[in-house]
Amino acid sequence: MSKRVDVAVIGAGLAGLVAARHLSRAGIEVTVLEAGDDIGGRVRTDVVDGFRVDRGFQVLCPAYPAMAREFDLPLLDLKPFTRGVGVMSGGRVRRVALRPEALASAYHLLSVRGALALAAMSARDVAVPAGRLRARTDRATSTELAAAGLERRDIDRLMRPFLSGVFLEDRLDTSGRFFHLLWRVFLRSGAAVPADGMSALPRQLADGLPVGTVRCDSKVTAVDGTTITLHTGETVEARTVIVATDGDTASSLLRGVRAPDWHGVTTFYHTAPDSPLGEPLLLVDADQPGLIRNTVVISEAAPGYGSGGRPLISTSVLDTARPVSEVEAAVRARLGFLYRTGTRDWDLVAAYRVPHALPAMPAPHPLRRRVMLAPHLYVCGDHRDTSSIQGALVSGRRTATAVLRGLRRAA
Repeated sequence: MSKRVDVAVIGAGLAGLVAARHLSRAGIEVTVLEAGDDIGGRVRTDVVDGFRVDRGFQVLCPAYPAMAREFDLPLLDLKPFTRGVGVMSGGRVRRVALRPEALASAYHLLSVRGALALAAMSARDVAVPAGRLRARTDRATSTELAAAGLERRDIDRLMRPFLSGVFLEDRLDTSGRFFHLLWRVFLRSGAAVPADGMSALPRQLADGLPVGTVRCDSKVTAVDGTTITLHTGETVEARTVIVATDGDTASSLLRGVRAPDWHGVTTFYHTAPDSPLGEPLLLVDADQPGLIRNTVVISEAAPGYGSGGRPLISTSVLDTARPVSEVEAAVRARLGFLYRTGTRDWDLVAAYRVPHALPAMPAPHPLRRRVMLAPHLYVCGDHRDTSSIQGALVSGRRTATAVLRGLRRAA
C-alpha cells in the first residue's frame, strides 16, 4: 500500500512540527510520521498520580527570539522561575540575582574582581547585537569565562555549578558562542515553564495543523530518495522528504548525517507534605558538585505541576549509569541538606533517565549546519542548529523556508 503526499516530515518533535506548520500554512499538503505514541519528541509531559512531570527537567527562556515567532505566548501561560540562583557554598545557600546590574554585588560568593568581571561580561552580552556574538571565534565556555576575568574559584563557585545543569556537562567545553547567546537570554528573561507542562509547546504547534496531518505509531525504517518505508511495510511517496528526528535516527536513515555525541541527565521528581522552599528558586550545589546539578520546587512556579495541594520538587543529576535507586538515595540525602529539612517522608513520584538529552556542542561548533542534503531531501532538528529549544524551532523554520524555495524552483 502506498500513499502520495507533497511533503513528508519524519518526526513530530518541535523542529518537525514547526516545519510542517509553516508548509501547511503555505498551502502544501504535509504528512508527519511519528514513531512514538504521541508528539513532542524529547519535549513530553506525563501525568503521574495527578502530578505533571516533564521527561527530564526542561525549561524555556521567554526571550528566545523564536518563541514569539512560533507561539501564542499568552496561550502558553508561562510561569516564571525566580530570576536568580541559590548556590550552596560554604555550608549555606547564597542567593545571586541573574541580572547584569545585580551581578557586581555578588562578592558575597565571588571575589570582588570576579563579580565585577562577570557583571561587565553580562552587560556586554545583553547590549551587543546577537549577530556579533555569533560572529566571535568559537572557543570553550571555560576559556571564555577566564578571558572575561573570572578566576578558577569564581567559576567553580557559580558558573560551573549553574552551567553544568544547563549544558549537562561540567567541563564547560561547550561552545563559548552558544554560551554567550544563551546567557544573554537568561539575563533578559530568566526561565519559565508553561502552566500545563512543557508538552504545551508541541501541542500548540500541532493544533495549527489540519486534522489527520500527524500519524503517531508510524516508525520509518528506510528513506530511499523520496520513498519512505514504514515498519508496517507501507510506503509513502513524497515530492519532498524532511527528516526531523533526533540526530542518531537521522544518521541511521540518511547518508551524510553524522550521529552526534550526547549529554545525558537523570531527573527525579519528589513530593513532600509541605513545600521545602516558598519560591521557585533554582538551587545548585558548589560544595558537592558531583551529584545534584540543580533542584527546584517547580510547583512554586506552576501550581499545576503539583497535586492535591502537595508540591513537586524536580532534581537533576548527570549520572545515567548507576542504578536509579542508588542515585535516588544519595540525592534524597543531599536534598535534605540543601533544603534544610527532613526528606524521609518525601515520596518519589517519577524518575527519568535520559542518556540522549542534548547533542554535545564542544567548541569549535558550527551554529548552523546545512538542511538540504539533496534535491527534495532535507534534515532538521537541534543537531543542525543549537542544542536548545531555540535551535529546534529555528531549524524547523529554516528547513520549511528552504523546502518552499525548492518547490517553487521545481514548479
